[in-house]
Amino acid sequence: MRARDLALAVAVAAIWGINFVVIDIGLDHFPPLLFSALRFGLAAFPAVLLVGRPQVPWRWVAAVALTLGVTKFSLLFAGMAGGMPAGLSSLVLQSQAVFTMLFAVLFLRERPRAVQIAGLALAAAGVLLVATRMGAALPAFLLVIGAAVAWGLANVATRQAAPPDSLRFMVWVSALSTGPLLVLSLIVDGPAADLAALRAINVEAVLALLYIALISTLAGFAGWGFLLRRYGAATVAPFSMLVPFFGMASAAVFLGERVHTVDVIGGTLVVGGVLLGLVRTRPAVLANVAP
Repeated sequence: MRARDLALAVAVAAIWGINFVVIDIGLDHFPPLLFSALRFGLAAFPAVLLVGRPQVPWRWVAAVALTLGVTKFSLLFAGMAGGMPAGLSSLVLQSQAVFTMLFAVLFLRERPRAVQIAGLALAAAGVLLVATRMGAALPAFLLVIGAAVAWGLANVATRQAAPPDSLRFMVWVSALSTGPLLVLSLIVDGPAADLAALRAINVEAVLALLYIALISTLAGFAGWGFLLRRYGAATVAPFSMLVPFFGMASAAVFLGERVHTVDVIGGTLVVGGVLLGLVRTRPAVLANVAP
């Protein structure tokens, strides 16, 4: 990999890691469902008017919108709003690799190799280790695990869709996610809470929205898609394991989150297990890595 492209891969991982800190800041200003709806709405429009059709059957766009855009991010944002630390969320969410493999076995009839099973068992052990210190935050932790489950389903749907242009695909996924998220926000949070959040919007809230919609979603997917097309997922996908590093480091610096010894050990098991499971894994599963 060229030095310039290597720098791009690390930069995208940093963008996605820092994204968890920005999400934490945004949740101080918006209810979780409204924040997610605004994120996808801003990522979709006006980009959806410029990128053309998604180049895959609409059923797959809808499937990924439901599992990734609506379910995964609703659960992730709710978990973080419920007390799950930003840095730890960036780590626990990597358990999506475990669920991706399980769903690939169930729905795609794939047969994982022994090294993949060992790697995913190692990652699962890391997640369970982190869970032992959650205490009162366990419900929030389980919401983030639920987000990882939804992400695993979205990965399998993305593999079936096989979009030739990941950025264009994500723009349309964002567009189809926005409406259901707005409806859910009105039902769950209520119009009064949503209107109050919009009326109280300030510069910090706007910057958080711009970051997660334009930088993390659009710019991140554009850079990642470019690298995947040039080098392939086997080369590019391991860089996604830098996301928890940047997530936990930035949360410690900007939010003052403590890094516990259990988290370090559990994180090492998760990252090591996922990397082991990536060995000779088919490319399509690895393309969908953004937080």
